[in-house]
Amino acid sequence: MSTRKSLKTLVEARRGAIVPGAFNALSAKVVEDLGFEAIYVTGAGVTNMWFGMPDQGFMGLAEIADHTARIRDAVSVPLIVDADTGFGNALNVYHTVRTLERAGADCIQLEDQMAPKRCGHFSGKDVISTEEAVSKIKAAADARRDADLLIMARTDAAAVHGFEAAVERAQRFAEAGADILFVEAVTTAGDIRALPRRLEKPQLMNMVIGGRTPIVNATELAELGYGIVLYANAALQGAVAGMQKALTVLRDDKEVKESSGLVTPFAERQRLVGKPGWDALEKIYS
Repeated sequence: MSTRKSLKTLVEARRGAIVPGAFNALSAKVVEDLGFEAIYVTGAGVTNMWFGMPDQGFMGLAEIADHTARIRDAVSVPLIVDADTGFGNALNVYHTVRTLERAGADCIQLEDQMAPKRCGHFSGKDVISTEEAVSKIKAAADARRDADLLIMARTDAAAVHGFEAAVERAQRFAEAGADILFVEAVTTAGDIRALPRRLEKPQLMNMVIGGRTPIVNATELAELGYGIVLYANAALQGAVAGMQKALTVLRDDKEVKESSGLVTPFAERQRLVGKPGWDALEKIYS
């Protein structure tokens, strides 16, 4: 089964599959190695980790396409790719879908924020008109060459126009061809419970650690009928915390030992990047 068909099966099972985000190929390999069934290529993570900048529309199509291609080469599980607003109007969205499909995306996520977009849990968001947003989802659905490529439509309207407006937009996106719906930054447990009852298409619930949406255990979200439980930047936040801890010890104690528990052992690092396989390949050509 192709990764795109596998992802469709996973989402339609509506069993609350946890999907962590990855910000580069190594983080993606860690996610896959731990047994997760899919990976989210996070725009916020790429922006934070590669540019050292906040998630406020600084990432472009070239950057996310390059990261998608590198991650696709590194892992074999399905990839959901964050394409922000599609980097322009409906024609830009069409081009974005073609580009990311070639790069190896199995699902492309598009949102309805006004450019420049910002993190869904930041203040100051605004959204484009429903009609323009629907046209962009139609363009995305039309652009795909592989019918198994999934389109995820995200709306940030809840923070701007309220929960009911967000549900209405999400329904319009489904009618326009979206395969998965993502209502971002809902703020109450009641709204979380309501969404699977209100919308027929499979849905993603975004668990932002420290964000505006209350954290709900994935088992409970599965019982509610969510297809995906997204932890887009758990790996990023964990990596930053790990770097801070290890480097604080190095600064204060003037050394860090492998036995400290603060760093991944040297041998484990080589295993994760596939050194034994490359050593075996080198022998073939020697």
